[in-house]
Amino acid sequence: MVRIIGAVFIIFSTTWAGFEFSRHLSERPRQLRVLRTALQSLEAEIMYGHTPLHEAARKLSLQLPKPVSLFFEKFSAKLTTMDTTVKIAWEESLQEIWKMTALKKNEYEILIQFGETLGKHDRVTEQKQIILTLTHLEREEAEARDKQQRYEKMMKSFGFLSGLLIVILLL
Repeated sequence: MVRIIGAVFIIFSTTWAGFEFSRHLSERPRQLRVLRTALQSLEAEIMYGHTPLHEAARKLSLQLPKPVSLFFEKFSAKLTTMDTTVKIAWEESLQEIWKMTALKKNEYEILIQFGETLGKHDRVTEQKQIILTLTHLEREEAEARDKQQRYEKMMKSFGFLSGLLIVILLL
């Protein structure tokens, strides 16, 4: 009886792990899509609304799902409460929420590069920087979707089958 309970527990645990890996694969394209939407909204706020950066970031934090909303919330708070540059506030906010995201190092580098130019130029140049960043994020999203399609089912199956293998080897 104990063996059966142990076997069920092992299979359940490895299946759960497979589903968690699979969820991580599906979260990355979704978060990249939300991030692209956020940057497009930021562009609209800067170009057409003439909204200050801290106010635009605060508005975005209210409209977006987590963890991207947390990033813009922290960014806005740092701009308004601390005596800091836009670049430093952007980097610190990104570092604070990075562990909560499913994003990879490539996206981190893209966002850091964008943060270095944010707030330094006129609106037209800012728009060009946002469009460049959107292009890079679009490429990363396409790659993430490709990985999701290729590996999502495999990870779910792998979790279950590895648990089954462990149970067979132990019995």
